[in-house]
Amino acid sequence: MEPKPAQPLEQVDDNKEFEDLLSSLPREKGFMSSSSYQYQGFWYPPSILQGVINFQKHFKPRENDIFIVTTPKAGTTWMRGIIYALMNREAHPPHTLHHPLLNNAPRDLVPFLEGIGSEYDSVCNSPDRNARIFATHIPLVSLPNSITASLSNCRVVYMCRDIKDNFVSFFHFANKSNLRSSPISLEDAFNSYCKGFSTAGPVWDQILGYWIESQKNPHKVLFMRYEEMKDEPKLQMRRLANFLETPFSQEEENSGLVDQIISLCSFESMTKVDVNKTENFLDGVTNSSFFRKGVVGDWKNCLTSDMASKLDQITEEKFRGSGLSL
Repeated sequence: MEPKPAQPLEQVDDNKEFEDLLSSLPREKGFMSSSSYQYQGFWYPPSILQGVINFQKHFKPRENDIFIVTTPKAGTTWMRGIIYALMNREAHPPHTLHHPLLNNAPRDLVPFLEGIGSEYDSVCNSPDRNARIFATHIPLVSLPNSITASLSNCRVVYMCRDIKDNFVSFFHFANKSNLRSSPISLEDAFNSYCKGFSTAGPVWDQILGYWIESQKNPHKVLFMRYEEMKDEPKLQMRRLANFLETPFSQEEENSGLVDQIISLCSFESMTKVDVNKTENFLDGVTNSSFFRKGVVGDWKNCLTSDMASKLDQITEEKFRGSGLSL
């Protein structure tokens, strides 16, 4: 049975009502902030939780909307760039010198649903393009039925990452982003992550929800792995384009378009873009904090063997019988 909101969503329209909601929810020490609250079975810092509720209350999907869903630090920024370049390749060929991704951070082109805030209506109801693209960390159980209903033509692209690399990237981001009043130690972050208190955690439950849905409705949810995107980018790009019903033509294949998109959206290219190096995303968070190494297997430089074994054990237990392995 899906968990239900602690109180009707109509009751959280102002700060006082939101504070009342928070006081009614389970609370633990946070990963990204001092406190984390459990809502519909998952944990959030207050600012993200308010965004989740705003989304549930007000979002009105359109036909062909695309939702990029990830656990935090599982390639969200990378996938934003890829899908933006893919869906806008006619208006903005990826080889041009003035491509929007060369002058804008991916998050400026693909809004984060939980962070739109007071600009929610104007951004989400923009008539500029037929296929709107959004990014989110919201678990499947908290998506509105209007998105997941079988009659909807919305598409969900879900990408996950090796749990150990995911944790290490998230740990570094938590301290690099300066959202906390003081740094969190590796040990405290690890314990919090294992207990599921990280943003949109437990991470295993979030992944499993989208995995199961992708098996039931493969035309609605595409399940992707960060490591496969790194190892076989051309194959995964074609798979993604086919899922979004914009397959590459033979002419595009012959012209090298797939390679051009891959190059434009590579870690090396995006980290050289000025806006990704210098500008602030919000107070205390720079765009550069969303880029660290972008490699597979970096957990070996951070985790002890006991930490790695514990994460592997939890992952095996959580996914047992599902057909999913990471």
